[in-house]
Amino acid sequence: MKKVIMFTTQTWPHCHTAKAYLREKGIDYEERDVNVDVVARNEFLKRGLRGVPSFLIDDEVVVGLDKEKIEELLGL
Repeated sequence: MKKVIMFTTQTWPHCHTAKAYLREKGIDYEERDVNVDVVARNEFLKRGLRGVPSFLIDDEVVVGLDKEKIEELLGL
């Protein structure tokens, strides 16, 4: 299975929706909160990302909860 990293914040409601979706699909992921994790925030900004939730699936970036793209990248 490909490695899934999700950049989030605790205050943005769409991040909670995205976590519920990943749990529902049985997708393991690593959460990185850009508001509290300086390393995560730096990586987030270095990649030119501006919105959460954003996903890093291996080397592919998905901004927003694009379920179709996430499932395509994961072969679901």
